[in-house]
Amino acid sequence: MLRRLTGTARVAALLGMILVQAGVFLLSVAAVTLTFTLGLVFLLPPQIRMVRALAEETRRRIGAWTGVRIASPYLAEPPPPRPEVDGLYRYERTLYKSPRVPTWNARWKWMTTDPATWRDLLWLGLDPLVKLALLPLLLALPTRGLGVYGQWCALLLSPTRASVLRGQLSHLHQSRSIAADSQAAEMRRIERDLHDGTQARLIAIGMTLGAAEELMDADPAAAKTLMSKARDASAETLTELRRLIRGIHPPVLAERGLADAVRALAMDTALRVEVEVDLPHRPEPPVEAAVYFAVSELLANAARHGDARSASVDISSDGPSLRVTVTDDGLGGADPAKGSGLRGIERRLAAFDGVMAVNSPPGGPTSVMMVLPRVLPDHWAGVLPKLPRWKAVVVALCWSLAWCPLFPQGLVAAALKIFDVREKSWFLALHVAEPFQWPVVYVMVTLGLAMYATAIAIPAKHNRDRLMAQAPHRLGLC
Repeated sequence: MLRRLTGTARVAALLGMILVQAGVFLLSVAAVTLTFTLGLVFLLPPQIRMVRALAEETRRRIGAWTGVRIASPYLAEPPPPRPEVDGLYRYERTLYKSPRVPTWNARWKWMTTDPATWRDLLWLGLDPLVKLALLPLLLALPTRGLGVYGQWCALLLSPTRASVLRGQLSHLHQSRSIAADSQAAEMRRIERDLHDGTQARLIAIGMTLGAAEELMDADPAAAKTLMSKARDASAETLTELRRLIRGIHPPVLAERGLADAVRALAMDTALRVEVEVDLPHRPEPPVEAAVYFAVSELLANAARHGDARSASVDISSDGPSLRVTVTDDGLGGADPAKGSGLRGIERRLAAFDGVMAVNSPPGGPTSVMMVLPRVLPDHWAGVLPKLPRWKAVVVALCWSLAWCPLFPQGLVAAALKIFDVREKSWFLALHVAEPFQWPVVYVMVTLGLAMYATAIAIPAKHNRDRLMAQAPHRLGLC
């Protein structure tokens, strides 16, 4: 009884939205007409936002009421414009002094070129009519009627394959932009370190050697002292260069892999660090580098900002995903919004669609979990794809039915025809006209052989793909 009352209340709320939808639809038609006839472009964006809000509310209600989950189909909002080297903002081929016009143009294009915008308008115009058509079912069987209505909404409000691909492409562009920015920032850091550190030391060594050369004859003892200082300075410069090289890509990471590189990093830090690595094989080099520098930054933050004394690093696989957890006993209070290198880690992980979760209450401890999805090879992550169900069904049907066209309907019928046996029985080829009997026999034999070949070829191709995926690691190439 309670379930029926709940369903009836939901149907009443659904029907009550018809007047709201009709009003919003009329306003939308007016806004579109005035925009494209009189050029009143400022009317359309707020109207599109209103329609999207109504569609999102419908998606939410349908998911809560019927269990039909409808994902949001809209393309990602364009990022804010960035100034050029000269401080101007570019939109297509035009430069602007202020970001306001490029921002408006980008948002206008984002809204009007998104197919979901116009599918929302189509849904908004048709939805009241669909509700009225479903009214008898909604009143008689509210739960069943809501389910049918949910399927209708999913038809127009769900993302299409094209929109999904466009969304993935947009995400790829954003990830590439983030990776490029991160690389540029890293290059600037290296340039700054070389300019302010190594270059200054080399200049000082050159000046010291010049002074020693002038004093070589007049004051050999002073020249010897200067040469000793130059030697010490060269040793410090070499140490600094090695440190810089390790900051670019540590040799131990390239030679011995992530596990040994993190253990070496733990030995170099002032903290007591426990390292647990559970990876049966090495990930790809870019993944190793991203994880290594993320762990390095977190340990440096724990020692420098968190006043920690000990930390732990756990690196493991979760299927094809790589999971990294770094915990320290510091003061806590770490927040990506406040800097401390966490934003840089997020940018580094974003290149692999990675995410980072920070739990750092005041007083500690601080725990940072990083997940890089689907960066590990499937064949050693334990998730080798099985034969899809539909292929397994096709193989089973072929093995169980191929005998019929090949033997009784094909070979046996051919033998009866060759020996001129008049028994037709259930042999299909013998029941057709004489000119078509041999073609039917041929078709039956070919069909049976094709079914057997299909039953053999589908698993064989699947196993070959699995072996190809395993080959690099079997040969020790990864």
